[in-house]
Amino acid sequence: MNTERLPGPSQYGFTEAKAQHFAAHPASGAEAAARVVRVDRNRIVAATADGLVHLPYPAGAVPATGDWVWLGRNRAAEPAVVEVLPRTSELSRKRAFDPSTEAQVLAANIDMVGVVVPVDRPLSHNRLERTLVAVWDSGATPLVIITKADLADIADDVVGKVILQAAGVDVVTTSAEQGDGIDELLSRVQPGWTLALLGPSGAGKSTLINALVGHHVQSTGDVRATDGRGRHTTTSRELVPLSNGAVLMDTPGVRGFGLFDAEDGMEEMFGDLQVLFEQCRFSDCAHDREPGCAVRAALDDGSLEERRWASYIKLQRELAALERRHDAAARRAYQREWHQKVVVAGRSQRAAERYRHS
Repeated sequence: MNTERLPGPSQYGFTEAKAQHFAAHPASGAEAAARVVRVDRNRIVAATADGLVHLPYPAGAVPATGDWVWLGRNRAAEPAVVEVLPRTSELSRKRAFDPSTEAQVLAANIDMVGVVVPVDRPLSHNRLERTLVAVWDSGATPLVIITKADLADIADDVVGKVILQAAGVDVVTTSAEQGDGIDELLSRVQPGWTLALLGPSGAGKSTLINALVGHHVQSTGDVRATDGRGRHTTTSRELVPLSNGAVLMDTPGVRGFGLFDAEDGMEEMFGDLQVLFEQCRFSDCAHDREPGCAVRAALDDGSLEERRWASYIKLQRELAALERRHDAAARRAYQREWHQKVVVAGRSQRAAERYRHS
């Protein structure tokens, strides 16, 4: 089809650059450009130049919220997704509390990820670091968003700790109830960009979204004092247009954030450690008891926190274990596939022998 003047859902981030992305990836049977707004249990909601449409699941892989897709017709002549365009960014995690190596796509084609940190609960340093590692690795730019800053008696302390912990990532302080920091946050997101919000349940994401959009679009509720979780919080990922031409993506509260594959993100988040590694006397230094170890020297003089070093070691061990499981899973899958081929070949040979002797 002619893509020189391809129309698309401008409210959901469709720009001239996106039109060129579609033109570079044509698809057979494509009729319209669209973006996935929400993925329900049995239907997909997508935005086109003419509005929102409800689509059946495609025969292949189901797209994620934020995906750019070509729409055409399925075998039943219904409007359907016929092609998912390559993603410019992808925020993934290992499924929480799942020993498998399967990745869960949380957001696709996002430009910025707002890591929401509420001030009304203890700051988890390891959780913040692992989330920032995953965001850097996704290809998006991280932004830490402090919420509930109207709790002034503890906000300053939390903000100070986060700025130190975020390792150069910009930090914006907000109070959605008071309207503070909303304009500054909006100014960080350019027209056509997509901002995803990521944080634990009860962190104030829904209240923040309502303040950013300017009207009520997300249900909010009290937070239980026992575990800090919201009673009525987001249950699905959905794109919401903003008045400045940007797009907002909310995500359900994330209980656990197991890393899937984040080597690039580790380099971004722990770049200071890489500098130390290069200063060690030996290139294969284990950073334990070797002479001339820059890491041990930094730990001894306090320029490197023991907690930060321990967090780095923990994340590296997690990634190494994940890689070992992934390799083992790949070997098992190959062995199963090879065994199946041998079984099928054996059956075909026996069938041919019976045919010749019949």
